[in-house]
Amino acid sequence: MNNTKRQVKVGLFGIGLDTYWDQFDGLYDRLVGYQKQIADKMGTFGAEVIDAGLVDSPEKAQVAGEYLKKNDVDMVFLYVSTYALSSTVLPVAQKLNCPIVILNIQPVAAIDYEKFNKMGDRGAMTGEWLAHCQACSVPELANVFNRSAIDYEFITGYLGEQAVWDEMQDWVDAAAVAATMRTNRLGVLGHYYCGMLDVYTDLTKQAAAFGTHIELVEMCEVKKYRDAVTEVEMEAKIAEFNSTFVVVDACEQEEIERAARTSVALDKLVEAHNLGSMAYYYEGEAGNDYENIVTSVIAGNTLLTGKNVPVAGECEVKNAQAMKIMDSFGVGGSFSEFYAMDFNDDIVMLGHDGPAHFAIAEGKVQLVPLPIYHGKPGKGLSIQMTVQHGPVTILSVVEDRDKVFLLVAEGESVKGPILQIGNTNSRYRFPIGAKAFMNQWSKQGPAHHCAIGVGHIANKIEKLGHILGLDVVKVC
Repeated sequence: MNNTKRQVKVGLFGIGLDTYWDQFDGLYDRLVGYQKQIADKMGTFGAEVIDAGLVDSPEKAQVAGEYLKKNDVDMVFLYVSTYALSSTVLPVAQKLNCPIVILNIQPVAAIDYEKFNKMGDRGAMTGEWLAHCQACSVPELANVFNRSAIDYEFITGYLGEQAVWDEMQDWVDAAAVAATMRTNRLGVLGHYYCGMLDVYTDLTKQAAAFGTHIELVEMCEVKKYRDAVTEVEMEAKIAEFNSTFVVVDACEQEEIERAARTSVALDKLVEAHNLGSMAYYYEGEAGNDYENIVTSVIAGNTLLTGKNVPVAGECEVKNAQAMKIMDSFGVGGSFSEFYAMDFNDDIVMLGHDGPAHFAIAEGKVQLVPLPIYHGKPGKGLSIQMTVQHGPVTILSVVEDRDKVFLLVAEGESVKGPILQIGNTNSRYRFPIGAKAFMNQWSKQGPAHHCAIGVGHIANKIEKLGHILGLDVVKVC
């Protein structure tokens, strides 16, 4: 299964001024040492670091640019080690077609002024200052990048400052997710839920925005795999149901077996097409084999979702993209829609009849029978769970008249009564209040589905948007 993130390649190069090295003894080695600290730390973030060294002349800039380009880096960190001429940076940036983050990072939070001023030798003092003057080049670089139409971002701080490392980690994580989306294969099984105009999407826009390959897969292929399921495979899948879910006593054995056979078939479909995510919906004539399949998919699609192959119902391709983003960040991404509002408690309730992301459940995940799927044919098994209590992030991939963009909000999954209707169901509180959240979220024009993940990761999603060239709207 296509369920692992590709290791991201991160480029790094430092900049300095070759004139300084003969003037200030030891300065070059000191600055190279700082750059090594940064490279070593980046390596702990799960990235493959491509270090092009310290660039201190236009000639070296050409070499560094070719080196980073040849290694096909996903993004580049530009470390300002001391004052450096912008002419040593522009040739590198012009060769690369990837995001650039400028590291304005001093060795320490502040120069020890008393110790510095007691050095006595103004030459040595100047060398010491130059080891701390990273900020000197930052406006110059921004000026040249702006005039050259080169996009960039900053990280400003000092070595050893946790906020600096956290932000660097966020950029690396975002680059890894962008790389995952570019290589992802999203399966589309069946067709849209008829009449859900908000769900309809432009597959070309999705491929252009994320690099995702869209694979159209057929119900008859699922039927082929399902017809071939053996008793051994079915029993193994039932055992997986029992180890993953609390299978309530009310579940009929026939329904469990039906769901297990379909789950095995879905696994084979995903494997055959190397899918990393999927969107599905189907109805079929009453009593038709395809109807039998589609009314028994929720358990299997929930297993896939919790194992890094997120599946969105109602053929919500955009939300399958949102779920894949959240899953790739390692925070879940459960399929949800707006259920109700509780104005007494100032919360919004979200959920769905499945699939769910069981890896982010609060407590046990139940497999329960549904006598009817609301708005859909047939009956079968569904998932009942609540998202972990605590901070959450909600993400929607939005398609408007002109573009694709990301819509995000941070809130909290909170305790309280939920609807015990055999669906995923949770209560969410937002810092701007339920009314303002609903109004501001809806005004952006998303589809009625969204992906919910645990933790607050809007800062990572904003960086992902920068890398992919997509606008990010944060509601709260």
